[in-house]
Amino acid sequence: MSKQDNAVKIFVVEDDPVYARMVTYIMKMNPDHEVVHFATGKECIQNLHLNPDIVSLDYSLPDTTGEDVLRKIKEHNKNIGVVILSGQQDIATAVQLLKEGAYDYITKDNTTKDRLFNAIERIKKNFALKHEVEELREELNDKYQFDNTIKGTSTAMKGVFKLLEKAAKTNITVSVTGETGTGKEMVAKSIHYNSTRKKENFVAINVSAIPSELLESELFGYEKGAFTGASTRKIGKFELANKGTLFLDEIGEMEMHLQAKLLRALQEREITRIGGNQSVKFDARIIVATHRDLTEEVNNGSFREDLYYRLLGLPIKLPPLRARDKDVLILANHFLREFSKLNDLGSVKVTQEAKNKLLSYPFPGNVRELKAVVELAAIMCTDGKIRKEDLQFNSPKKVDTFLFQEMSLKEYNRKIIHHFLDKYDKNVVLVSQKLGIGKSTIYRMLKEEEEEVSNKS
Repeated sequence: MSKQDNAVKIFVVEDDPVYARMVTYIMKMNPDHEVVHFATGKECIQNLHLNPDIVSLDYSLPDTTGEDVLRKIKEHNKNIGVVILSGQQDIATAVQLLKEGAYDYITKDNTTKDRLFNAIERIKKNFALKHEVEELREELNDKYQFDNTIKGTSTAMKGVFKLLEKAAKTNITVSVTGETGTGKEMVAKSIHYNSTRKKENFVAINVSAIPSELLESELFGYEKGAFTGASTRKIGKFELANKGTLFLDEIGEMEMHLQAKLLRALQEREITRIGGNQSVKFDARIIVATHRDLTEEVNNGSFREDLYYRLLGLPIKLPPLRARDKDVLILANHFLREFSKLNDLGSVKVTQEAKNKLLSYPFPGNVRELKAVVELAAIMCTDGKIRKEDLQFNSPKKVDTFLFQEMSLKEYNRKIIHHFLDKYDKNVVLVSQKLGIGKSTIYRMLKEEEEEVSNKS
């Protein structure tokens, strides 16, 4: 609606004073309606700056035609609901006016009152639905602001943020790479909802999750009767994403015969539904993602080189969580706040020992694994404090992850010794026996660490 007080502003454009009084009376039956009457089309056009929500427009005016006034109204604001009232039932004229944006065409007779009132109510319902959609879109826009969705202050992420801003300002194809669980779909959504296409559809499809024999129909759609079971026409993802963004996740899993069809669609900017002959144009921004190294896939012959260059666009490589320093704690607190709020857990804090444990773990499952670990810890902890024993790491890859941290040999030695000191309650004698090293080696290491801390302070 145009007014904050929820009043609906309605223009009644009618030269017959008797009919004008009747229409105005109908409109004012609802106390929320603010009604203004104009006797000519020129007066209506001159007052469009008052921003009416609805116009009841007589087709036959003394100074112009209702068709001309309708065009002027739609040029000013295409969202104004216009109901045409006419003394004659002319189907061809009615169809033309509806094509040009009129909401309804009502013939003046003994049913006009009810039909006009119902038309106004339907327009208002449409306004309410549009307003609700806009509010939901605004919520999405806020939700997917870069600062709200992609948390982190590490050097690795600062470079990613710069690329995201560049991507959002253009329509260039974006290719997002990174290990599983690094947040590739979140990045794609953030680009979309910060771009000029944010009011249009974001359509995602996971190539690896759909059998290859069904993937073509999901992407391109099909016509009724195209194959057994095709009882109706199906619109594919390309058409659904028109004017918006199409996100192709795990693009590296696509089979070669479909890669050729995808390449043609991207080159021609059009698709043909299965079983159809008519080409359908589309205008969609393309974002792809994969955990694979597509250059290797090209060299192996499992991914088309021409498609690779068509999709490369602006490459964004997401770093693994183990390379993001203290972003682990920023993300952990973010997930903890969200989960606690959703489940009415109150304030839940992470103790320093638990923080140290989080920082020492390489998270082979990346951000997705961190989220699962933190949420479980929030349930397992007592008195609103997550302790190190509440953090349970159950990654199937955890045997191999120690080497992912790429530390110096000295740092690895320190980490191993600290692990056993924690395990055996700081019993230096027992640890020296378990590791087959002298006690002096352990004491010397601890002393060096104390001196390093002292020098930093």
